[in-house]
Amino acid sequence: MANNHLKLRDRDSVLTQEGVLFRIFGYNHPPNAYICDAEYASNKIFQSTDHRAPREGKNSLFYKFYNDEGIKFIAKKYPHYMFFHEMLGLEFVGIAEKDLYKVHKPQERLIELLNQGPTDELLAAMERTLKIATDNSGLSPKDFGVFGSMLHAFHHPKYSDIDFTIYGKEQNAKICQTLQELYKDPQSGLSNEFASDKVMEGKRWLFTNFDVKDFIWHQRRKQIYGFYDDRKKSGRVIKAEFEPVKAWSEITNEYNARHYITKRGWTKIKARVTTDDDGPFIPSVYGIEPLEILEGPQVAGEVTRVFSYMEEFRQQVHKDEVVIVEGNLEEIQTPEPGAEGCFYQITLTYCPRYYDQVLKTLH
Repeated sequence: MANNHLKLRDRDSVLTQEGVLFRIFGYNHPPNAYICDAEYASNKIFQSTDHRAPREGKNSLFYKFYNDEGIKFIAKKYPHYMFFHEMLGLEFVGIAEKDLYKVHKPQERLIELLNQGPTDELLAAMERTLKIATDNSGLSPKDFGVFGSMLHAFHHPKYSDIDFTIYGKEQNAKICQTLQELYKDPQSGLSNEFASDKVMEGKRWLFTNFDVKDFIWHQRRKQIYGFYDDRKKSGRVIKAEFEPVKAWSEITNEYNARHYITKRGWTKIKARVTTDDDGPFIPSVYGIEPLEILEGPQVAGEVTRVFSYMEEFRQQVHKDEVVIVEGNLEEIQTPEPGAEGCFYQITLTYCPRYYDQVLKTLH
C-alpha cells in the first residue's frame, strides 16, 4: 500500500485540544488517522509524582508519561483517542485527521530555532553541534530536525539533551560515518556515549536474554548516541542524539484492513540477516533467513522478517550477520489476488514478555 494519505510521519507531534501531546508512531496508519504514542500531558489534566516527569516552558507545565501510563490515561479519560487496529484486532492510541489541533514538525521547529538565533545556552550548544555535524558530513540543516523537549519549547537550558532527527536512509548512513570519524578525534567536541563499558553503571537492567555488555556493544556501533563537550561554554557535557526518520519518498504505508495478523506463539531462532535497509527506523524491519529454531513452534512457511517497534533494536543488526531473535511469532495473511498470500514474522513490541525479547548479533 503506497503512501497515499500520510501527511505526518514518525516523531512528528500533535497537541490535542485537551492538552495531550502525541508522538506520531511509525509509518503504518489507518485511513484518515494516525497511530500515536501518548508522550506528555498538560498539568491541567494530568499530574505525576515521578521526579523525571515535569516539563516546563512558555508559561506551561507538562508531565511526561512513563511505561504504560499514557495508554491507561487515554483509555480512561479520552477513549475517543483509542482506535481499533483491524489487522491486529487490538485497540491503540491514535488520532483522526479531523481532530488534529496543533501539529509540531521537527524540521520546521529546527528552522524556526535557527532563524531566531539562540536564546539560551542549550540552543547555542545545539547550533554548535549541528554545525560540526553539517560541516563534516556535507549534509544540510534541512536534513535535520529537533524532537523531544526542544520541539515543544519546554527544554531546560541546564539539564535537557540535544535531540536531532536525521531524514533519509542515505543521510543516516552519512551521519553515522561522520560521527564515527568525529568520535575518534579528541578535538572534535563529540564522543560516543557508549565508549565506556561503565556507561550503564547504577542503571536498572531488566532484559533477561540480553546482557548489559551486549547492549553496550550494539549501542556503541550505532554511532547515533553521542556527547557534546560544552564545558567551555555552558559548563557541562550534553547528550546529543541523531535519530533516523524516513524521507517521504521512502515511506510505504503497510496498514491494510484486509490483512490479518495471527499470533502463533513465542519463538527463538538463529538466523542470517538478508536485508537491513529499514533497520534504523520505527518500525525496524530486517529480512532474515532462518538457520535454526531454538524454541517455539514449527510453521509451514519460513519466517522471512523481524518487525520491531522497540527503540532498543533500531539499527541493531546488519546484513549478512548471524543473529539471535526471540519474540512473538506472527502469521500475516494477505488474501487479495496478487498479494504474498501468507508469510511469517517475529514481532518485537510492547507485550507481557517485553524484557524476554531480544535481537542481537553473534559478534
